[in-house]
Amino acid sequence: MPDSLRPGIDIVHADASLLVLNKPAGLLSVPGRGANKQDCLSRRVQQHFPDALIVHRLDMATSGLVLMARGPAMQRALSRAFENRSIHKRYVAVVAGHLAPAENTDGWGLVDLPIAVDWPRRPLRVIDPVLGKPSQTRWQTLAYDEDADSTRVALEPLTGRSHQLRVHLQVFGHPILGDALYSPEAVQARASRLLLHACALRFAHPASGAQLLLESAPDF
Repeated sequence: MPDSLRPGIDIVHADASLLVLNKPAGLLSVPGRGANKQDCLSRRVQQHFPDALIVHRLDMATSGLVLMARGPAMQRALSRAFENRSIHKRYVAVVAGHLAPAENTDGWGLVDLPIAVDWPRRPLRVIDPVLGKPSQTRWQTLAYDEDADSTRVALEPLTGRSHQLRVHLQVFGHPILGDALYSPEAVQARASRLLLHACALRFAHPASGAQLLLESAPDF
């Protein structure tokens, strides 16, 4: 079994039921519209595992762990697990400015702001208290770099809205470095890519019930 599907795409876990892969930044999770957007993680994986099916996605600019099912039955089981919020995801990001630690005893804060499609500027999202869908993100300050005036943060999305982490941090006043959609130009220019990485997945294996914790360190 290959441990790398192409340079930059690693198999973190593989068994008869599922795959966990490490997606590089700049690669689509699934095919997009147009001939130039057909190369993607799912198609590369299916060249080696024809039964592999997508369960969730990462933005093209985001790197990190992606879970794929092997076969329709496992796809349904894992999709239900996502819907039930029994698959726990953690990200790490580097944001602009000094994000002071949350005052909670466990060090985690919560952004609870509803997100809606910004129809005139699709695919952008906005905070909309009337039309927005409930969206919650837990965050924890990891380290502040005084010289760079940036903060490394851990993020746990409790809901799965498109662009949720990027929108919540931007509205929170600390956009992610390198974010071409939601950061001011000066913040975009501080990194050559979006500094957002899906670093951990924790869930019960749908076949065996065993608890799995898969981790991937960011390259930033």
